[in-house]
Amino acid sequence: METKITFRLANEHDLGRIVEMLADDKLGNKRERYEQPLPECYLKAYQAIASDPNNELVVACHGNEVIGVQQITFTPYITHQGGWRATIEGVRTSSSERGKGVGTQLIRWAIQRARVRGCHLVQLTTDKKREEALHFYEHLGFNATHEGLKMKL
Repeated sequence: METKITFRLANEHDLGRIVEMLADDKLGNKRERYEQPLPECYLKAYQAIASDPNNELVVACHGNEVIGVQQITFTPYITHQGGWRATIEGVRTSSSERGKGVGTQLIRWAIQRARVRGCHLVQLTTDKKREEALHFYEHLGFNATHEGLKMKL
């Protein structure tokens, strides 16, 4: 049974909860710093995202409780006749809500948001170590059509 949730843009007061969800993960706990006070780097990143009309940090809420998060970036491309793409990143659900349909609702909401913004494509990446996530995204209609490469700087 799916949890009834609402979506909204994140605000500065959500940052602690967002970082907590990002860190509550076998990969995230190695790269995030969930501590109080929250490191200033998260506030700076939030401010940059919030001030950019082509970036949306979206939270899923059950009542007043933030139970999920994702970032959607809208990018214009020369390819595909100047079309726009939506890139979904940083998708997390609260560990207490996993398996209840929150992730499915998050991704479906992002897809609809991409349509509203006139995008012709929605893309995302997932770490190869996240086999369950890969199957989850494929179940939602995503296809692993490209091989992605990254370089840490």
